[in-house]
Amino acid sequence: MRITISGPPGSGTTSLARYLAKKHNFELISAGEVFRSLAAEKGMDLGEFGRLAEQDPAVDAMIDARQKEIGEARDDIVIEGRLAGRMVGNADLRIWVAASTACRAERVADRDELPLAEATALTEERERCEAIRYEKYYGIDITDLSVYDMVLSSEKWGKTELGAIADLAMTLLNR
Repeated sequence: MRITISGPPGSGTTSLARYLAKKHNFELISAGEVFRSLAAEKGMDLGEFGRLAEQDPAVDAMIDARQKEIGEARDDIVIEGRLAGRMVGNADLRIWVAASTACRAERVADRDELPLAEATALTEERERCEAIRYEKYYGIDITDLSVYDMVLSSEKWGKTELGAIADLAMTLLNR
């Protein structure tokens, strides 16, 4: 089974992906973690690195191509990333995780130990930057959720509840 989990920054995609990968003993590939580690390697915060990615399509192309290659070649895998649901053509289940900007900014502030105002600005900037890049590089409108099998609210439910919903979908797919 190939599961993709996508959503905006701070929505909880990584938490859900880790939960499902651990529960089902699936491999996990996370574009967000790759993006964060590349930003850190370059000594940049996520906003700065996002602006670099706006100028250099090779940054996104490298992350997205690697995700697509691994995701399409392996079974029993969870692929987490903003474009994972669009990039892994043979995914069995495509999930979009949604939450309000305020909720996501609070999570980013907690995770990255930032003041809320700064986390809000960074979250909004990253989302704006990504939307521009995805449209420019791939012709993708990131707000079009029609490619996803399910859209789940992480503002309403935690990873355990979201995982239970995903498990039900996986069970139905395996019938």
